Amino acid sequence: MKLLFLHQNFPGQFLHLAPEMARRGHDVLAMTDANNNRQSTVKTLRYKHAAAKVDPAQTRLGRNYTTMSDRGVTVARACAHLRDAEGYTPDVIFGHSGWGETLFLKEIWPQAKLIVYAEFYYRGVGADVGFDTEYTPYGLDQILIAQGRAAHLGQALIHADAGLAPTAWQASTYPDALRPMIRVIHDGVDCDVMQPNPQASLTLPDGRTLRAGDEVLTFVNRNLEPYRGYHTFMRALPDVLHARPNAHAVIVGGDEVSYGSPPKGAKGWKDQILSEVQDRLPMDRVHFMGKVPYGTFVSIMQISRAHAYLTYPFVLSWSMLEAMAAGCLVVGSNTAPVAEVVRHGENGLLVDFFDVQAWADTLTDTLANPQRYDPLRTAARQMALTHYDLRGMCLPRMVDFVESFGPQT
Repeated sequence: MKLLFLHQNFPGQFLHLAPEMARRGHDVLAMTDANNNRQSTVKTLRYKHAAAKVDPAQTRLGRNYTTMSDRGVTVARACAHLRDAEGYTPDVIFGHSGWGETLFLKEIWPQAKLIVYAEFYYRGVGADVGFDTEYTPYGLDQILIAQGRAAHLGQALIHADAGLAPTAWQASTYPDALRPMIRVIHDGVDCDVMQPNPQASLTLPDGRTLRAGDEVLTFVNRNLEPYRGYHTFMRALPDVLHARPNAHAVIVGGDEVSYGSPPKGAKGWKDQILSEVQDRLPMDRVHFMGKVPYGTFVSIMQISRAHAYLTYPFVLSWSMLEAMAAGCLVVGSNTAPVAEVVRHGENGLLVDFFDVQAWADTLTDTLANPQRYDPLRTAARQMALTHYDLRGMCLPRMVDFVESFGPQT
């Protein structure tokens, strides 16, 4: 079949699926934003989107829809040109709905089957909005704004033939009327690459080397920010490192903002939060790695004795599942996306997101008594293998799902 992938940051969630579909003999094409520099083995076309500045005073609660639908119009015009100039007509389109790219594709190719990646549906109650009021106000205005942000997501799914979400909780954020359209299949974790390695080591920026078996506490996110519990982790860290004088904290993440808002008067959250606790930290044992190559990330997970993962009720990070695949002891926040995977006392530990003292006590205990938690590490690896393994579980299911929408012979 002819299969078109759409993602403004392609390959994104289609990193493994798109090449696999090509390997299976399908005619695969991708379309992405011209500013996206990520490469793929799949033939990729680029559309040029000049985003017009949105005036909040004019658009009010429609400002998010204006932004997303403007991109949708750009993509629709690029696809109309592809259809008219080259006679291209896909059998199946699979696009991420988050940025509006799929909104009008049925108007271009009405006979094509359209699948949207339904990652998250904004809600005023019961998800990220209002969860942590320390940094953002919460009231009727925030509830209405969140619901307004979901307009394009609902439209995208309504005009599609099906949706796909990576976790059951993320699918559950969609309204009940739309939920039956969504299939839950995770993108998958490469458990062949991300696996325990007792010989693993990591050379720190100062030249010291940490090895598997050392007392290493890890914290990983794309960016260090409240949405991923950076503030709670850092507030617990002084007590942990005071109680464990041989422990090292390895912290991975950038200083930009992926979710939420930047701190007032500062570029990012890293130093804003660090300034609260720095005078109580032995900074020679706190290692900020910034953003690291994937091979380095693998090594960090393989040397970790305890891995802290926190998130608001929001999109679950791949890194937590990768940590479990590596046999890490994951200490996770007791929030819905995490609790779907981490079962307290069975394959990891859960701690209240806001309870700094409980985080300090739990992390200290996991560092002090590694053998006590060995069964949880084994169970974490087994959970990754049986539910989230890329090649053994997730990719075959996703291929079957997409192929079910193609021409039937």
